Amino acid sequence: MKDRLRKSGWVTLMCLLVLSLAVMVAGCGDNEATTTSGAPEGSSTTAAAQPSGDPVVIGAIVSATGPGGALGEQERNVLQMMETQVNSQGGVLGRPLKIVVEDDKTDPKEAVTAANRLMQQEKAVALIAATISPSTLAVKEITAQAGLPQMAMAAANDITDAPPMEWIWRTPHKDALAVARALTYVSESLQAKTIAVLHDENAFGSSGAAEIEKTAGDYGLEVVAVESYKTEDTDLTAQLTKIRGENPEVLIVWGTNPGPALAAKNMVQLGMDIPYVGSHGIANKTFIELGGEAVEGVVFPAGRLLVPSSITDPEQKAVTQAFIDEYQAAYGGAPNTFAGYAFEAVLLLVNAIETAGSTDPAAIQTALNQTQGFVGPDGVYNYSETNHDGLVAEDMIMVRIENATWVLAE
Repeated sequence: MKDRLRKSGWVTLMCLLVLSLAVMVAGCGDNEATTTSGAPEGSSTTAAAQPSGDPVVIGAIVSATGPGGALGEQERNVLQMMETQVNSQGGVLGRPLKIVVEDDKTDPKEAVTAANRLMQQEKAVALIAATISPSTLAVKEITAQAGLPQMAMAAANDITDAPPMEWIWRTPHKDALAVARALTYVSESLQAKTIAVLHDENAFGSSGAAEIEKTAGDYGLEVVAVESYKTEDTDLTAQLTKIRGENPEVLIVWGTNPGPALAAKNMVQLGMDIPYVGSHGIANKTFIELGGEAVEGVVFPAGRLLVPSSITDPEQKAVTQAFIDEYQAAYGGAPNTFAGYAFEAVLLLVNAIETAGSTDPAAIQTALNQTQGFVGPDGVYNYSETNHDGLVAEDMIMVRIENATWVLAE
């Protein structure tokens, strides 16, 4: 597989993983043809050689339970699905892929314990960690000390902006990119001049709020109020009452569930009818389920996976549709944004290991830093030694909730 990856990169890998899907076969048609050993040219159904030998272990830490469960549950599903898919197409370096998934219960301390176990007992060659920013940042210190690649699925700026960053990459759009997309919408589409910010006090919420305050002026926006809440708070009317007193034209809420859904309900109770713009942390059905009618009309930045019809690039459309089809076949429902983060994390690491031809951490590091043009549901990843984010703000769309589903807001 190493030679095949060098010929046509990530697209070849994706084709191999979803050969059974006609849409993906069509999506691969413009790339150099590859076949499994002994298969007729053009065949799309031939089986790859079964992997053998010691497994290549990738450790993963997700928040499958606790406040982050709505995000981590689908991530865990994808990790299990992708282990099966990769092994059905020959594994990694001809060896079985083993993804060992740990639940940190949305607790950074649990994430640290899990990371140490995955590294010391499971001998993981890389980690996918974690669902939430606090856990990701806690694990980051460990992988940096060990010199082990870590693929993050969380968005706080400091994950890749603050040192140490040599051993960590991410799949989501970082807060700075999501904030840029949200503020552009507020300024240009809503034509607003004043905004208020309500944010979770955790790493994700604080990072987003700080970015909004730092850059709002660049979009001609004045921040007239900033209020925060704790993740476990059950009422936000006090914060919202203070915000209402400052008469902002738009409220930006930065956090993950349940806080943002609670904010929407409390706004209705207080009669606040100003536009609600959320973060990419609410890109899951749980926000709609928790908020009910109160979240109708909420707008937020997200990857194109939430509204696949917004994708115009043929390669990205093929990859995204193949992923959606695979997930729906396996779990009976559509994947959310966070599922996409896990999907991309697996493929990026597998691609790096295959490209490196080795499970040596330094070799994987080099391969990740040289990854260019890797298309996933969330955009085109271009990593380098100094850019471990890979994506740009233009990869995001603005999504609006209408009739309890997602539609393009532009």
